[in-house]
Amino acid sequence: MDRYERINALHRILKAARYPVTVPRLQEELGCSRATVYRDLAFLRDALMAPVEGDGEAGFRYAAAESERFELPGLWLSSEELYALLASQQLLRRTGAGVLSSVLAPLQQRIEGLLAAQAGTSRWPVERVRVIPHRGRRLDETSFRTVASAVLERKRLAFEYRARSTDEITRRKVSPQRITHYRDNWYLDAWDHEREGLRSFAVDRISQARLLDEPAHDVEDGVLDQHFASSYGIFSGEPKGWATIVFSPKVARWVADEHWHSRQQGRFLPDGRYELKVPYSVSRELLMDVLHYGADAEIVEPAVLREQAKSLLSLALAQYDR
Repeated sequence: MDRYERINALHRILKAARYPVTVPRLQEELGCSRATVYRDLAFLRDALMAPVEGDGEAGFRYAAAESERFELPGLWLSSEELYALLASQQLLRRTGAGVLSSVLAPLQQRIEGLLAAQAGTSRWPVERVRVIPHRGRRLDETSFRTVASAVLERKRLAFEYRARSTDEITRRKVSPQRITHYRDNWYLDAWDHEREGLRSFAVDRISQARLLDEPAHDVEDGVLDQHFASSYGIFSGEPKGWATIVFSPKVARWVADEHWHSRQQGRFLPDGRYELKVPYSVSRELLMDVLHYGADAEIVEPAVLREQAKSLLSLALAQYDR
């Protein structure tokens, strides 16, 4: 076992012992050398302030008067768990969620200190993890924290929302349900009380956010999943239909490995092309993804979606015919 496991095991042994435990017995139960037992005992006593008493001949135990109330202090995780936590923090910081960096910085320092003590290393090579943000939008730190607090504290939220499509500002009062990180940007899934329905709000378009004293109205997870995950992308809702897209052999294997939707259906065609079927509600996002593949993608059906794609391509071509 690693040092973390040994310290925990040693703590349990000494806390449960009614009489001093000998070093040979500790060696056997911990699976380590005599010198390691003494080092771990010293670490418990000197670094963690454990009430260790005894000597090498008679054995060791916790002082009877303090044994019941003593517990290992601080955050105790295995080296692997610490690495995972620190890696997650780095990924979060590098994927555009810099608004959390100042909050997480003290935790990162503690984690790095624990790693040094437990894993015998002085630093974690963060430069070996590279994450390149893609089209992330700037967030206001105050608004993000208020929105996140409302979600976690289950409080209603009031804010101003500037629609991206019209630039119109509206005042909203909502019951936050979830905060979602999607394609390098944050969205608030909420129950809109004035409109009496579920809505998604881009957090970067939220301003003047403030917590209200009223408790949030909770929507059942099943209803949330059905509304926000039943069709394609963040612009979800009840599916309006299924789209069938056929990709050329050149990109077929790329698309076959991609996750577009939990209910997607895909198959290779005899000529090497790949046919993908996905449910969708709002066509805008699906069209953006399909057109990303240019001439290597063709919307087969429904006809209305195919016509929308043709119109967008015609408008794009017209920009070059001037």
